[in-house]
Amino acid sequence: MRLASLPMYDADPAAVQVWWSGIAAAMQAEGIARVPPAALWPADLDAHWRDPHLLMSQTCVYPLVKRLVSVVEVLGAFQYTAPGCEGIFYRSELLVRKDDRSRDIEDFRGRVAAINDTQSHSGCHALRALVAPLAQDGRFFGCEVESGSHRGSLALLRDERADVAAIDCISLAAIRRQWPDLLDGLQVIGSTASAPGLPLVTSCHTPPEELAALRRALTAASTDPSLADVREALFIKGFEPVPVTAWISVAAISDRNKGQTR
Repeated sequence: MRLASLPMYDADPAAVQVWWSGIAAAMQAEGIARVPPAALWPADLDAHWRDPHLLMSQTCVYPLVKRLVSVVEVLGAFQYTAPGCEGIFYRSELLVRKDDRSRDIEDFRGRVAAINDTQSHSGCHALRALVAPLAQDGRFFGCEVESGSHRGSLALLRDERADVAAIDCISLAAIRRQWPDLLDGLQVIGSTASAPGLPLVTSCHTPPEELAALRRALTAASTDPSLADVREALFIKGFEPVPVTAWISVAAISDRNKGQTR
């Protein structure tokens, strides 16, 4: 069997597996060989994405453009229904404590920002890009604290170890549904700019005719009435073929603002 995963939105792993089963059936209907029956949850994502047996996965913008562009082919991106999404575009919401009197991002100059990962657009670079025009002498926040995940960033806010965080709007919608208590005492005060959502990729060894078949299968699964419930559970409403160039400019924004707002 080849390798497959959908690791980036993990609030409902059971729904992810059902969704993968639907995608796998559509791939088999297209004549794609050695389709795995279950999606993996790899501990080492970078090695997983680089594996020549990779059939499909979902990655982040920064790893794609900086490390993976020569070893994967981009299939496209899902369209999501979560608030803050439009087509394949998504944004991050700015969360703070309700008892914090600051209500505008400018009020957080010199404060502590929670970031999930320095490789994340939604939880790090989108926030840096938002405050870059407000920086003075190359700095805006007093410091950044890395949390390891969006849920970890929310914990830092609740524990008063950070003052503001940017949370991927799809992750936020899932948290509201699955773990609403994680948002107790927190509120949204704004949002970042929209950007293309997380890319779906396959190995660069995938032949052109199979690339086309994979895109047809993703389109079929995204419109299959029998999968409507699981798509709703995962906030997915469609699939769109998108070239890798859609994400190049997003990574460029990350580069411009790296280290300029802390």
